[in-house]
Amino acid sequence: MKVLFPLAALALFAVPVHAACTYPTAPTKIPDGATATLAEMVAAQKQVKKFDEEINAYTACIKLEENAQLAKGGDKLTAEQKSAIEQQQAQKNNAAVDEDQKIADRFNEQIHIFKAKSAPSATKG
Repeated sequence: MKVLFPLAALALFAVPVHAACTYPTAPTKIPDGATATLAEMVAAQKQVKKFDEEINAYTACIKLEENAQLAKGGDKLTAEQKSAIEQQQAQKNNAAVDEDQKIADRFNEQIHIFKAKSAPSATKG
């Protein structure tokens, strides 16, 4: 029974504020650097940068969401409930940052491939 009350209280505080933070949509395709054109790579770079900006806005939003949940609960929240709210927001933040980093890493890998195929060969000349 002790577990149900904190979860119910957390749900009570989480529902109204949660709707404000919308998780951004990640770029659906990172071009293959070995076959992509410069225009495709530039377009992908813009999408990756846009996603990064949207993730930054999302993580800022969930921090505000956390602060609002804690403020709304005020002194009524137990330390356990506060910790649950903080952990939930930390998980959202970490998942968003991890996805952002994976997208950036995939894109950077393709950039290296693209630059390698585009660079003049050292053996020529």
